[in-house]
Amino acid sequence: MLGVCYYPEHWPEAWWPDDARRMREMGISFVRIGEFAWSRLEPSRGAFDFGWLDRAMDVLGEAGLKIVLGTPTAAPPKWLMDEHPEIAPIDEQGRSYGFGGRRHYNFSSDVWRGETRRIVETIARHFGQHRALVGWQTDNEYGCHGTVFSWGPEDLKGFRDWLRRRYQTADQLNEAWGNVFWSMEVRRFDEVPLPAMTVADPNPAARLDFWRFKSDEIAAYNLMQCEIVRAHSPGRWITHNFMGFSNGFDSWKVGNALDFASHDSYPLGLAESFLPTEEERCRWAETSHPDIAPFNHDLYRGIGRGRFWVMEQQPGPVNWAPWNPVPKPGMVRLWTWEALAHGAEVVSYFRWRQAPFAQEQFHAGLNLPGLSIGGHEATAVGRELETIGRLPEPGQARVAIVYDYEAAWVLRVLPQGQDFRFPELVFRWYEAARRLGLDVDFVAPGAALDGYALVLVPSLPIITQAALAALEACEAVIVFGSRSGSKTWNCAIPANLPTGPLAELTDVRITQVASLRPGLHDAVDGNVTGNAVRWREYVETDADVLGRFESGDPALIAKGRSLYLACWPDEKLLASVMKYAVEEAGLEMLDLPEHVRIRRRGGYTFCFNYGGPDWGCPADAKLVLGESVIRSQQVAIWVN
Repeated sequence: MLGVCYYPEHWPEAWWPDDARRMREMGISFVRIGEFAWSRLEPSRGAFDFGWLDRAMDVLGEAGLKIVLGTPTAAPPKWLMDEHPEIAPIDEQGRSYGFGGRRHYNFSSDVWRGETRRIVETIARHFGQHRALVGWQTDNEYGCHGTVFSWGPEDLKGFRDWLRRRYQTADQLNEAWGNVFWSMEVRRFDEVPLPAMTVADPNPAARLDFWRFKSDEIAAYNLMQCEIVRAHSPGRWITHNFMGFSNGFDSWKVGNALDFASHDSYPLGLAESFLPTEEERCRWAETSHPDIAPFNHDLYRGIGRGRFWVMEQQPGPVNWAPWNPVPKPGMVRLWTWEALAHGAEVVSYFRWRQAPFAQEQFHAGLNLPGLSIGGHEATAVGRELETIGRLPEPGQARVAIVYDYEAAWVLRVLPQGQDFRFPELVFRWYEAARRLGLDVDFVAPGAALDGYALVLVPSLPIITQAALAALEACEAVIVFGSRSGSKTWNCAIPANLPTGPLAELTDVRITQVASLRPGLHDAVDGNVTGNAVRWREYVETDADVLGRFESGDPALIAKGRSLYLACWPDEKLLASVMKYAVEEAGLEMLDLPEHVRIRRRGGYTFCFNYGGPDWGCPADAKLVLGESVIRSQQVAIWVN
């Protein structure tokens, strides 16, 4: 259940056997290698040097380690960039990115796709049958460093082709986009520009379609790699290491081509870059917020259809956030156990040894040389896993969150309020459910909702036929958040006004919306209490009103088993709505303090203290790991 990312090309070959031996002694079983090694594998075109990696894989395999091999496409070598500078992505101002970092390629480049096919097929043919090879990782962190988009000639050509297939005629495109507005009509598809560098805002329908196009390019690129690998390395699984809180492309679609999903878990870096307030960033600076890593574990377990790995687990301070603190003692162990509690099959640390050179020299590893603090904690987990043995399989949770990547794009294209941020909204709903001790699954729009008692839809602007059918068939309590059903497929206002296709389910009709700048709020009272912040809607309804704004306008509306919350709730209001919904769903709940979280896996209950007062497990708990009083940065596992 433990792994590590290793770069044999970074270290003397004489070190490899000792490294492999020590990995096994620590309880490590899996090693990921090769994802950035193109320049060593092919120093110049056609002149392949596989000998060093053959020997490295032999050494690792002989030590009893199982190998995950990465396709090396995330870092094209210099000779390839010199031969084909056109593969580089282009920024919105038309400037080409240069060589010297990574991810310097464009998903829409025909030349790049050809080079990808060539290198992946060559590597899969050569290494695909190695006895120690158990799986593959495609590329590395799609979209990292803002590389979903490119704005060059090949992107324009690809976008126009995508539009031709979608709309068939320019007249249908003009109708769908509303191009009569501001005289934006085109006569032919080859007149369509990229939605960038306009004096006023580009057409939101064009921006949304361009986002869909780029997302489809990534999914097609990943599928191409998977098909090549499967053809030449049968019997091995394929995954990709997604990033936390990454919404630049539709990970559900990319995940469809994989055997399971992986993600890279950097709790401190994400806390620094994701949490919105200085108070929260300081509070959780050395431990991370208790829901940041779990949010991504649960999301990527959903994308992996019930299976996921942590391919890169933070083992100490990282180098890429605005500020990079050292984790408090015990946190590397806690993060590892928490990933396992949420169903991770393997937790793989990044990296084996801290690099003393290049861009990531401040990024910790398990070794300095000599074990780092994170290395000692990883070793402790390895020993604990040996004692506990195989963990039970995780089951389906009783609560589901519908997570839609297009919702993130729509609300970025048309925010109508500077601080309306989809990832943060969903995170707050997830946090509110977890504060009540509930386990949560993430599901795609349109996925079956059988077996759930409570379904949360923080915001789902575009309601597809599949999503509507799943929601109508759902027997759970459903809580819809603001802006759900507010847009058509082409990013327009529905003819019947929001909530559009959800009108029958919710009996809600939105006539006006208001974005509330910081410092403004609208109080809500009734069956639930708190404040609307950031966003509030004006509702017409004949359904039951469970909460009202100060003006008397409906804030929380109930029709049958559907609830609609017509605002962005503050912490108090969201907690109140969540408790009401959980009671309506008939679920048991806890009232956990801000620093304590519970997760169940099979018959095991895991408890994590992220830093605060001690917390005691139930009196009848039979401890499997830890103590009955869970102190700061500590973990306990029990069966009831």
